[in-house]
Amino acid sequence: MSSDAAPTTALDVRAALLDENARLAELVRTADHGTEIPTCPGWTLTQLFRHVGRGHRWAATMITERVTEALDPRQVPGGKPPADLDGTVAWLRESAQAVLDAVDAVGPDAPAWSFTGPKPAAWWIRRRLHEETAHRADAQLALGQDSDLAPALAADGLSEWLDLVAARRGRELLPEGASLHLHAKDGDLGPAGEWTVRPDGSGERAGIAWEHGHAKGTVAVRGPATVLYLATLRRLPAGDPRLEVFGEPAVFDAWLAATPF
Repeated sequence: MSSDAAPTTALDVRAALLDENARLAELVRTADHGTEIPTCPGWTLTQLFRHVGRGHRWAATMITERVTEALDPRQVPGGKPPADLDGTVAWLRESAQAVLDAVDAVGPDAPAWSFTGPKPAAWWIRRRLHEETAHRADAQLALGQDSDLAPALAADGLSEWLDLVAARRGRELLPEGASLHLHAKDGDLGPAGEWTVRPDGSGERAGIAWEHGHAKGTVAVRGPATVLYLATLRRLPAGDPRLEVFGEPAVFDAWLAATPF
């Protein structure tokens, strides 16, 4: 599978980015900005929302300036929010819109830099969407809330994350001959709710390949799509009681240790 491909569900990534961003902005409006974020050690809510907002503007700037290497985030225009709360919330929401505006300005198929090689500019919408889904979940967990991420969005986030892992080579992420099967229990996801991951390549090209569909794995992990997604990103523990693990749990533990977000 390739992250250049269309999302694995009929997800409207543009609308989803704005919706997820609006939900994070509402948390920023109502929560204590000094709240510590356990899933991002050393961060408070202030650092989290600044990271997300500046990251959106970072991507938008690289798209519009057609850069060929990573831009220093400190050079991003408007990269710091205003001091007042209303201004901060508006800054965060404008940051997500800036990504869409940048893609529209250059065209969705225009080449754009990415950390896994050149991509169509529209690739960045989905990438920034799932940066948002992960960090909104971070904020909710820190505030003692369960993530309310929609199953289809969580499933697409898991697929997008596997694309990123597959694009990075040079490390053995699964033992030779082992496989990992993830199965979302949400009944309406169809094939988009199952993933099979296997080793692929060797040496400098060592990595993984993955595909949708039902298969028997060395280890299989079943649970709600949102819990699977957050556990795979190490936002929830592998031993979360909502997850069922079959086969060899050590393979899943090794996978998590080798693939930090």
